[in-house]
Amino acid sequence: MKVLVTGGAGYIGSTICSALLDSGHVPVILDSLVNGRIEFAEGRNFYKGDIEDKELLSSIFEEHSDIEFTIHCAALIVVPDSVKKPDDYYTENVGKSLELFKMLNELGCKNIVFSSSASIYDDSPTFIVNEESNLNPRSPYARTKYMMEMILKDFCVAYDMKAIALRYFNPIGSDPEMRTGSYIKSPSHILGKLIQVSSGKEDIFKVTGTNWDTRDGTGIRDYIHVWDLARAHVYAIEKFEIIFDSKDCKDVTYEVINLGNGRGTTVREMVNAFENVIEKEINKTETEPRQGDVPGAYANADKAFKLLGWKTELTTEDGIRDALVWSDKWDKTLKELSR
Repeated sequence: MKVLVTGGAGYIGSTICSALLDSGHVPVILDSLVNGRIEFAEGRNFYKGDIEDKELLSSIFEEHSDIEFTIHCAALIVVPDSVKKPDDYYTENVGKSLELFKMLNELGCKNIVFSSSASIYDDSPTFIVNEESNLNPRSPYARTKYMMEMILKDFCVAYDMKAIALRYFNPIGSDPEMRTGSYIKSPSHILGKLIQVSSGKEDIFKVTGTNWDTRDGTGIRDYIHVWDLARAHVYAIEKFEIIFDSKDCKDVTYEVINLGNGRGTTVREMVNAFENVIEKEINKTETEPRQGDVPGAYANADKAFKLLGWKTELTTEDGIRDALVWSDKWDKTLKELSR
């Protein structure tokens, strides 16, 4: 199948494109390169431009009239930035996605897989959330994802479209073949911070908050290898019609599926796993929680197995190892590019 992938030159989008290619599908990438990397699109069907560019979208579908699905990954994703610049996030993530969905409907591409986020969930006393759990998006970024889910659901009802919203938990690692990976210069996520400290780019890793009501007092998250995440998108398009015909699917046009490993990992456990992989301790300290920090949650991923036949295959340690290999490779790539 041929698939339009918006944001296909980004960390997650490019990995999805690799998984599509490995499964015999043909990705067509649309990326503005505001955050994406041109290196991740080399040798692939690539169009540089904005997702709301009607002329470009029309041209893409004229040249690739056999596109059957759109996987919509393009978005701004940094939570602290969304608090500082909510106008950018509502414009890029909501306004432009709305225009994209309108154009896809007009162009006849009515099957969509949407990159959503587990950040829209409310806190759970058990730390486990399923697709029916309460929602409480608490940042502009999270609210944009929530809004787009609601808009997309309404489009499916009104315009004979079908969509699956995949709610990501916390992707880590890289493409195991090292074709693409994370490229944020100053990462704020835990694994990026650990790599920065172990490589000497930062002095100390801060465990922010040690008095949460978790098994060891530190925050808990669900970390999923980005390759497992990418595979789920392949399953989603391959089983799209089967999913909507399934007795386990409650809606005939719109479905939500959690993508996580179903096992929570605390900050201390992640640090221990990282130190085991690198076979040494890193400099670390314990501090108070940051403003806005929450104890966290992890996925009930039963629905993903029922509807997609998907479950995670790679471990947290696999994600750490792949991230370390990729980080070293990317540093060398950047040095070569700067010459």
